[in-house]
Amino acid sequence: MTQAESAQRADGPTRPWLKGYADGVDWHTPLAPRLMHGVFDDTVARFGGRPCCDFLGREWTYAEVAAQIDRAAAGLAGLGVAKGTRVALMLPNIPQFIVALFAVFKAGGVVVNCNPLSADREIAYQIDDSGAEVMITVDLAPVCDKAVRLLKQTALRHLVVCSLAEALPFPKSVLYPVVRRKDVAVLPKDGRILRFRRLLDAAGPAPSLPMDPQDLAVLQYTGGTTGVPKAAMLTHANLCINAQQSMHWFVGMVPGQERLLAVIPFFHIFALTVALNLAVMAGAEIVMLPRFELTQVLETIQRKRPTLFPAVPTIFTAINHCPDRDRYDLASIRLCISGGAPLPMEVKETFERLTGAVLFEGYGLTEAAPVVTCNPVAGLNKAGSIGQPVPGTHVEIVSADDGTTVLAPGETGEVCVTGPQVMPGYWRQTEETAATLRNGRLHTGDLGYQDEDGYFYIVDRIKDIIICSGYNVYPRQVEEAIYQHPAVAECVVAGPPDDYRGQTVKAYVALRPGQTLTLEALKDFLADKLSTIEQPKMLEIRDSLPRTLVGKLSRKLLLDEEEARRKAGTQPP
Repeated sequence: MTQAESAQRADGPTRPWLKGYADGVDWHTPLAPRLMHGVFDDTVARFGGRPCCDFLGREWTYAEVAAQIDRAAAGLAGLGVAKGTRVALMLPNIPQFIVALFAVFKAGGVVVNCNPLSADREIAYQIDDSGAEVMITVDLAPVCDKAVRLLKQTALRHLVVCSLAEALPFPKSVLYPVVRRKDVAVLPKDGRILRFRRLLDAAGPAPSLPMDPQDLAVLQYTGGTTGVPKAAMLTHANLCINAQQSMHWFVGMVPGQERLLAVIPFFHIFALTVALNLAVMAGAEIVMLPRFELTQVLETIQRKRPTLFPAVPTIFTAINHCPDRDRYDLASIRLCISGGAPLPMEVKETFERLTGAVLFEGYGLTEAAPVVTCNPVAGLNKAGSIGQPVPGTHVEIVSADDGTTVLAPGETGEVCVTGPQVMPGYWRQTEETAATLRNGRLHTGDLGYQDEDGYFYIVDRIKDIIICSGYNVYPRQVEEAIYQHPAVAECVVAGPPDDYRGQTVKAYVALRPGQTLTLEALKDFLADKLSTIEQPKMLEIRDSLPRTLVGKLSRKLLLDEEEARRKAGTQPP
């Protein structure tokens, strides 16, 4: 559905949120689809001499990064990357991520984002399903060794390896390969493997291809009610417009003057849009950290004075609970957006009291690139609400029974979204696309309601996804891995509430006769089958597992038991 069609259907009293929109935010603001590498080029034209990114103390200007993007795009073209070629990025937050991302776009390719912490089998599935031909990774031994294995196991034609040391400031760049020798991968002799710096040495200009904003830009893997991974197809227009929507929402941002702290990983769609694409569009400096370490985050805030800080609730909770927090000056932060998981009101209020920043919660999903709603920056933030729809976006509560009847304020149903940031469908998943995109709406699988002021609330999840520290964990995948253990007869994996992670991964297991199993033994068994995030953090051994009336194992009954025990203050038997 086009933006005009969306606006037409949203006419009249079905947009109650407009009466509460913050000053300076216009739902009708024009949203122009653009090629993402064109967005970067526009920023270079305006702010070429401004810092683009800071990595552990080393800075690059937008003009310097742009020059590397052009060279990398030419190098990718030399490897055979052309319009539509899928290129997998398996990178942490390092400067080469920015270069690789926009170079793939400029070469006409499609980015396949891969989590470096994922298990081999998960990434192999993504490579095979997407048809990725090239992977770009980093020479950190655990990540690079995995990539080399994948090169042998899949149809990848080339592996491009970035040097972490080359991204570091002097003298760290010289000392790192010596002091951390064991952490640096040793590349095997293989003609399919080349260093990223060789890619940049490619002769010739960056390719100039006829492209359209509706062309595919990113395949972002997600799951559904079955937990089977599938890739949301996000176009250049989807990504560009969602960054515009976010920029229009964050009133008070000054182009070319902001500094954004990016500790959430760019391979996650929330970070890709709100920490990277939005920053580029605004000409902001991206202060990136390769992983979350609390002390390093606090020291970086004090040293670099960021003004914007998108993160997941787990990070804000960790800052709130840090015993040494008062040693650090956090006053530079003005705006913080929390996404990826529900934000407890206590966390919000405590963080705002301690820092003086505004922390507001948003809601989104991969299929919408991802931002759908957000609490206003300058306006009423309602407790427990995910806020109002961003410009050009129409949100409806539809009957979960028939999937079509639009419900009145206060009534609970399925949250459905229409807008220009919504994906055209899932990659090679016709049935899943038809089930999710119906009657011009994106059916989110989440149950919620809106109030009379047009603020939306999530009350439950139709999907069984566990959201742990902002990451999606699919119970079925974890269960399948646990079932491989010879002692396990039956298992159910669920996500009971966790004050720190939002939800935690808990396995409920019934054992075979005469068998025993501990949490540590289970983790050891699953080490090569699941990522760290997917690993169960809790294990409950039971004589039997609860079932529904038709005999199916019931995740809901287990979570109901957890809630009853929590309220009673008791422990599992």
